[in-house]
Amino acid sequence: MAAEAPKRTLPFDPKIFLTRVNEGRCVESYRRKQVIFSQGDPADAVFYVQKGRVKLTVVSKQGKEAIVALLGADEFFGEGCLAGQPLRMSTATATDDATILRLRKKAMVRLLHTDPRFSELFTTYLLSRNIRFEEDLVDQLFNSSEKRLARVLLLLAHFGKEGKREPVIPKISQETLAGMIGTTRSRVSHFMNKFRKLGFIKYNGGLLVHSSLLNIVLHD
Repeated sequence: MAAEAPKRTLPFDPKIFLTRVNEGRCVESYRRKQVIFSQGDPADAVFYVQKGRVKLTVVSKQGKEAIVALLGADEFFGEGCLAGQPLRMSTATATDDATILRLRKKAMVRLLHTDPRFSELFTTYLLSRNIRFEEDLVDQLFNSSEKRLARVLLLLAHFGKEGKREPVIPKISQETLAGMIGTTRSRVSHFMNKFRKLGFIKYNGGLLVHSSLLNIVLHD
């Protein structure tokens, strides 16, 4: 990987919020495993991750839980309220100690209307994430759990993103990975051991993901 200074994942700067929004915003800290909002809560604000990670989960009527997304710094969530979503469709939980900026719906709408540049960047972000979700759906429908796990690990390590010196994933449980790809923790454990023996991953103060793991994703 090129040894250049890390770049921001997205073209957003938190200062946009801090300097252009006078009302309707606040910054809050959340502890690991603390719930930010729950499925069924009123949808009245958009959230921006300044630090840490956030997990979005949904629970079926039968009580089965699935992980919809795992978000990191510089990512938004809760934007469904902007499209008229009255209630939260998922539960947002901090998976690490996190700093989250909360922007009330009215303030976010005002910012989108008054700042064309921000509006363009936000729209680009939403389109990019929608493409990612479509890819996730195709992956879930057509690929094996082994391929899905390999793809998730590469995505979590930001494989291929400019400025990433080492594709290292902070501590993440096998249970969380299982929820993300729709399989059991024992299957994840089996594949992780396989990847480690093949040299695709390595544990070294975190999870080091080698580019060779891409072979699992590309292999028919």
